Amino acid sequence: MDKKISIIGVGKLGLCLALNLEKKGYSIVGIDLYEDYIKSLNDKIYNTSEPFVTEYLKSSKNIKFTTDLKESLKNDIIFVVVRTPSTKDWKYDHTDIEKLAEQLIKWGKQPTRKELIINCTTFPGYCEELHNRLKEYNYYISYNPEFIAQGTIIKDQVNCDNVLIGEADKLAGDKIESVYRDMCESNPIYNRMSNTEAELVKLATNCFLTTKISFANMVGDIANRLNCDGDIILKAIGTDSRVGSKYIKPGFGFGGPCFPRDNRALAKCGEELGIDAVISKATDIMNKKHLQYQIEDFIKNNPDKSKEVEIDFVTYKKDSTLIEESQQLKFALKLKELGYQIKILDQRQEVLNQLKRII
Repeated sequence: MDKKISIIGVGKLGLCLALNLEKKGYSIVGIDLYEDYIKSLNDKIYNTSEPFVTEYLKSSKNIKFTTDLKESLKNDIIFVVVRTPSTKDWKYDHTDIEKLAEQLIKWGKQPTRKELIINCTTFPGYCEELHNRLKEYNYYISYNPEFIAQGTIIKDQVNCDNVLIGEADKLAGDKIESVYRDMCESNPIYNRMSNTEAELVKLATNCFLTTKISFANMVGDIANRLNCDGDIILKAIGTDSRVGSKYIKPGFGFGGPCFPRDNRALAKCGEELGIDAVISKATDIMNKKHLQYQIEDFIKNNPDKSKEVEIDFVTYKKDSTLIEESQQLKFALKLKELGYQIKILDQRQEVLNQLKRII
């Protein structure tokens, strides 16, 4: 297979994908909107706290960044890694993908078949509808989301447990699988299915993980009120092979850019189909209640508000710089609101810049 790939959208996720593929021998064209950003990538002076990105960029040889969308059509395999933010009713905003589709339609039918691989989260049914619109222009739409986490993107992409492929047809699936077989250093399971099935798998997987987190925190909250050690209890629960030890431990609730919105999107999808996804809803409710219980227990055990409260990090997880839906930050802000003196120890500039905008 020709090892030339275009990636439309080289933000945090798209850039990591580009760098990982380039490191495995692919020639990459990366496209994004912002000229200053693209220049910093081409000049190899872009810096980020995401591990390995700066080093990989500096050592890269077969990668070109541009704002010219038409450059992407020089290659037959095109990954699309643009923003799909949540809407107010917990679906996904496909505006950026739609703008891309409109431009591709304007350019007319392509002389060679183009694999357009949607790598960002979409609402179930969207990719199949997009495929039906674009196939007459010789674009074959597949859905290939990744299960990665901020702070470990490079590592997660090449060491994944499974590769989820919603394929336009068998040929599309074969091409996508071939790319991942080249890139992955692990030996992942390749789950191939229809676009809509894959869209549902993406949401349901994250929903199951949020369910485990909320369950663990619920048990931990009960243990605290009984003066028991929640860590010991949940470690024992996790030894049962039917449960497993991953995500079964007490701590802060889930947050970040993926878990909360995917969990709510699954509930919304069910609602539109006449299914009351009560587990998704209960998971979200328990996540909020857990924060309330954490605050109540802290107040009970720390009535003296004159003592400074030190919090080591307020990002949604320790090795990330994102504060989106961070339960740690909500905990800190609530204590501040209640009159406690809060000292945040995290001195990462990316984190401080975000905090200055909201505090």
